[in-house]
This record gives sequence, C-alpha cells and structure tokens, in this order.
Amino acid sequence: MISANMEILVLLSSGERLYGIQMVKRSSILKRGSVYVHLARLEATGLVSSEEEQEETIEGFPRRIYSITDKGRAACRAATEAATAVIMQGVTG
Repeated sequence: MISANMEILVLLSSGERLYGIQMVKRSSILKRGSVYVHLARLEATGLVSSEEEQEETIEGFPRRIYSITDKGRAACRAATEAATAVIMQGVTG
C-alpha cells in the first residue's frame, strides 16, 4: 500500500503544480483533513515547496500551490525503484 506522502510525491512528479484539494480529488487515499499535515511535513524536509497566492480566496484565506523539489523527485524515483525491485524479486524469486 502506498503512503500518503508517497502519493503526494507521485502526484507532483509530473511537474504540475497542485493545490492540496486538487491532490485529494485525484487520489483515492488522500483525505481533505490530513493532506495539509502531510504537505507541511514534506515541505519541512525539503521534498516539496509551496507558494502562497497573492489573491484572497472567497473564504479570505490565502491558498498555497505545491510543487515537487529536486530532492523530492529523487526520493520519489528511489522509492519507486526500490518497490519495483521488491516486486520483481517476488515474481522471479
């Protein structure tokens, strides 16, 4: 099973910048109540970055748009390669 953090990295790995709610809508495992906790942790470790929009939203809160960093892209690639190796070992082993 894929973790929420890995799901976020995979979603952002296409290079598209996304809002947290967009990630929730595109994922079957991310939840609206926890996606921002995961994003904050990933940002604190340098795997994703965000920018605050200058315009106010209807609710009056600024929105943040997220993108993957080079470090995040490398971590996503390494995790994907490791998972593939485990699967292939199970198939051929």
